[in-house]
Amino acid sequence: MGLGTCSFTFYPYIPRAPLIASAKKKDSQTDPLLNPSIIQELSMDVGEDEMLIDGHEEVGEQETSFLNVCIIKLVAADLPLCYSTNDDALDRFLDSADELLEDDGYFEDDYFAEEPEPSAGDGAGGGGVSLAGTAWDKKALEIAEEVALSFDGELGIYAFRSLLNATIQVRVERLTNKSGSPSMTDIEAFSKTYRARLDEAEASGNIPGNISLEVSSPGVERVVRIPQDLDRFKDRNLYVKYVIEVMETGSSSEHDGIFRLISYDSEANTCTWGLADVRINREKAGKGRPLSKKQKEWRLNTPFDSLRLVRFFPEI
Repeated sequence: MGLGTCSFTFYPYIPRAPLIASAKKKDSQTDPLLNPSIIQELSMDVGEDEMLIDGHEEVGEQETSFLNVCIIKLVAADLPLCYSTNDDALDRFLDSADELLEDDGYFEDDYFAEEPEPSAGDGAGGGGVSLAGTAWDKKALEIAEEVALSFDGELGIYAFRSLLNATIQVRVERLTNKSGSPSMTDIEAFSKTYRARLDEAEASGNIPGNISLEVSSPGVERVVRIPQDLDRFKDRNLYVKYVIEVMETGSSSEHDGIFRLISYDSEANTCTWGLADVRINREKAGKGRPLSKKQKEWRLNTPFDSLRLVRFFPEI
């Protein structure tokens, strides 16, 4: 059967934060937290889910978070805060915040920076290993692999990444369940064990003494590695982005959809997909209706190398 096409529109990547734990050295000091009463007082007379700013326009969670960032930045700059919700006071507050954030570029560059769509092997959401090329990152990876082995086949390293700012980011997976998702207890156990081993390596001079460690789960939209994860996650609904090559013209076109794996052939390096029974597919047959017979029988054959991204599709 030849390659089929699917007329779905592209689904934007909206990252969902994985479970995460940060491990600090035993003698490290955490930064003091900002007194929560500052934020509480400022929003005391305003609902949690909306605030009235700029001429009584209703704004949501993003702008509320922006206001909280303004508070933190103004406190750090030792600038005065106003606690009133009247228009004049809020205008003065936001003017001060705008000037401060414009000066340091915090709002544009950091706070709402978009997380890129994962790609297979990126050392982050796409799994695999990504090393910054430092003198210590290969040793750190070796230690991480030894720590994973100490969990007797229950935990594995899904992704490992070292950064030039002396940070190690590890995503661990549970190898003994169908979802591959570790519990918070799993993450904390790996983090504690790995941190202890890093401290030993620091003491012996094998790695520098200022390394930060972040351990997390692969996330609910984890990338499926091709072909090694296909059998493991064959029963899951998957978002698939793929390319179709037009032999006559030498051009290609990119498509995507929410599929289920029908079969795969490791020798021919191909997959056969069907439509997943999810709302976004069912709605194409009519609101409130199940998949049509034609939809149920639809098939798509793709070579492994045409798959640009395969990840979990968590229907909410």
